[in-house]
Amino acid sequence: MTIPKPLVQTNQAFIVVTVVAALLLHPVILLLPFAVGAYTLMTKKNPVIQFSRRLLKKPLTSYHQEDKDQQLFNQWIATICLGLSLVFFSLGIQLAAYAFSIMVITAAGVALMGYCIGCTIRYRYMMWKHKRTKAQA
Repeated sequence: MTIPKPLVQTNQAFIVVTVVAALLLHPVILLLPFAVGAYTLMTKKNPVIQFSRRLLKKPLTSYHQEDKDQQLFNQWIATICLGLSLVFFSLGIQLAAYAFSIMVITAAGVALMGYCIGCTIRYRYMMWKHKRTKAQA
């Protein structure tokens, strides 16, 4: 399965905007991207992407496509980091809370510029797994 790149970028922009808003206005705003991420991971359907489909002018297949499994992997990373940020904010551990939020902003922001940190992590993991399996044979 694939997802049109403009929809992936819309989700990335949503994450950047909401996490920046949370850091500038109030940490409770982190619940929004965290809830979207958790819902996406449970249902394999991202509400931001689902809503944004109607905004595309051309047929979905005419856009550059992104791998859905990779996007779910990236969503896992973002959702875990946002969850940790929420936990640290609730515990009053501000430095750790800001660090995890800033990691999410950085990863999504860099992805909007064309480099996927989550893709690199997943690729390295898959290569490690392959080498490990090959060495055991």
